[in-house]
Amino acid sequence: MFHTIISSSLSPNTEFDDVLLAFRCLWRPWEWTQGYAIKRVEEWFGKRFPQYRALSFNSGRSAFFAILKAFGIHEGDEVMVQAFTCVAVPNSIVWAGAKPIYVDIDTSLNIAVADAEKKVTKRTRAIVVQHTLGLPARMDKIRIFAKKHNLIVIEDCAHSLGSRFGGDLAGSMGDAAFFSFGRDKVVSSVFGGMAIIHKRHEQPWTRLRDFHKLLPKSRKYWIFQQLLHPVVFAVILPLYTVGIGKVILVLCQRLRLLSIPVYPEEKVARKPRDFPARYPNALAQLVSNQLKKLEKYNEKRKIRAQYYMESLKNTTHVELLSYPEGSIFLRFPILLSDPLSATVKAKKAGILIGNWYHNTVDPTGVNFHTIFYVPGSCPRAEHIAKHIVNLPTNISQKDAARVLKTIS
Repeated sequence: MFHTIISSSLSPNTEFDDVLLAFRCLWRPWEWTQGYAIKRVEEWFGKRFPQYRALSFNSGRSAFFAILKAFGIHEGDEVMVQAFTCVAVPNSIVWAGAKPIYVDIDTSLNIAVADAEKKVTKRTRAIVVQHTLGLPARMDKIRIFAKKHNLIVIEDCAHSLGSRFGGDLAGSMGDAAFFSFGRDKVVSSVFGGMAIIHKRHEQPWTRLRDFHKLLPKSRKYWIFQQLLHPVVFAVILPLYTVGIGKVILVLCQRLRLLSIPVYPEEKVARKPRDFPARYPNALAQLVSNQLKKLEKYNEKRKIRAQYYMESLKNTTHVELLSYPEGSIFLRFPILLSDPLSATVKAKKAGILIGNWYHNTVDPTGVNFHTIFYVPGSCPRAEHIAKHIVNLPTNISQKDAARVLKTIS
C-alpha cells in the first residue's frame, strides 16, 4: 500500500501555501536580497521579546557567532556548551577564537549544572543553554550558576521557539539568544536565523549592529537553492516511498540545486564562505508565512507528544525521558536498546525516524579534535547518543499511529 513519507527532517513544516510562496519568490529575483520582509520578521521578534532587540542573519550559526563577537568573546576565552549538540554550535565558538568547554546533560537532554560546576574556570566567559528538541532547560539553576561565576547566558533557541520554563519564553531568560529557521526547525525558511540581545546590554548591541552592517549580502545562487527547496520537496515527499523521490533528491544534491544543512568544511571547524551573512528578503518572506502558523504547529506537536507518552509508557523496550512542562516537542525523544534496527524497520514502512543526536557532536564525521571534544568527558551524553531516536510531531494523528505501530 502506498504511503507518503513521514519525516521529522525532510521539510516537515512545509505546506501548500509555503510551496506557492517559494515558487512565486523564485520568479522575483529583484526581491531576493532586500525588502520589507526582513524588518517585519525582526519586528515580530521585537514584539515577542519586548526586553530585547533583534537582528536577522542568514543562519542560526551566523546569529550565534555575531552574539559572541558582540560580547567580546575572543582568543583565550572559554564558552560552556553541552555535549549532545550540532557541530554548528561549537564551531561558532571556535570561529570567534574561543574554546568550547563541553558539559554533560541531564535527563531532559539539557546542560547539567552539576557537571558545569566541575568544569568552569577563571577563563570561562559564557554558558550556552540549548533547550534540546524544544524541551526547556532548568533556567532557575542555570541563572544561579551563571550569576555565581559572572557568566553571560546565551540561550540556543534553535529548537524551542514557543517553549517556556516557569511561564517564561525560551529566549527571554538570558543576556542574549539566537534562533534558527533551518529546514527542520520550529519554523523554516530552509536557512536563516535571529539574534536578540537584552536591552540592558547597550555596548554589545552597538557592536552587534556594527558587525551586521559590515556583513555581505547572501549570494544570489545560495538564495536560489533555499527557495527551490520547498518547491522540489513538494515533488520529492509524495514520491519518496516509491523510490522516485529519493532519486530526485540525490540528483538535485549532486547538481547542487539544493543546499545541505552542514557543510563538509564545518566537520573540521572551518568557516564556509556563506556564513555569516545578512538574511535575504526572500527567505524572510518564507519565514513570515511560517510565523503565522507557529501556534498551530506547536499545539499539534504537543498533542502528538502526549499521544506518544500515553501509548509508550507501559512499553518495556522503550525508555521515556524527562519531558519538562512547557515543552513544544520539536521532536519526541525516546531511548531504545537497538535504535538502528528500529530506524531500518521504520524506513521500510515509509517513516524516517529522527536521529538527533546519534553522535555526541553531530553529524557523523565530525573531527572531535578540531572542536576540542574529548571522548569520555560527557558519559551521559555519549550513552544517550547511542540509544536515542526521535519521533516526528508535526504530523497528523493517523500518521502518528503509523509511527507508533512501527515502534511497538
